[in-house]
Amino acid sequence: MGIRREARELALQMLYALDANTTTGLRETLQTFREEQHETPANIREFAEGLVTGVQQHREAIDAAIKARSKNWALARMPRVDLNVMRLAVFELMFRNDIPKKVTINEAIEIARRFGDKDSPAFVNGILDEIEACAKTEEPAEEQI
Repeated sequence: MGIRREARELALQMLYALDANTTTGLRETLQTFREEQHETPANIREFAEGLVTGVQQHREAIDAAIKARSKNWALARMPRVDLNVMRLAVFELMFRNDIPKKVTINEAIEIARRFGDKDSPAFVNGILDEIEACAKTEEPAEEQI
C-alpha cells in the first residue's frame, strides 16, 4: 500500500470518529490519533492530519458540493463511510491542486471498496465524477478559498 493511500485510510478513520462522537473536537481527535499511531511514519501521519484538518476547515463547502450532486440523497441518510470518503476526495478535488484529479477519484473508489459496502464504489464514483466535471468549468480552487 502506498504512503498516501495509508494516510487517506487513517484520515477516513479520524473523520469517521469525529462523526461518531460529536462531543470530541478536532484537536482531541488528532491528539488521540498521534498517540495511537506513534509508530506510523511521520510523513503518513502529517498527510493524514492535513487531510482531516482541511476537510474540517472547508466542510461547509465540501458538503454543499456533495449535496448538490447527490440526487435524492440527504447527507444525513448517506452511509458515514461513503460520506467521509467523498469528503476527503472533494477536499482534494477542490483545494489540493497538487494531486491529480483522477488519482484522487481512483483512490476514493478503492478506499470505498475496502471500507464501504458493495454499492459504495459506484456511489462514490458517480458523485465524484460529477463534482470533478463541474470543477473543470468553475474557478480554480485557489480563488474559491
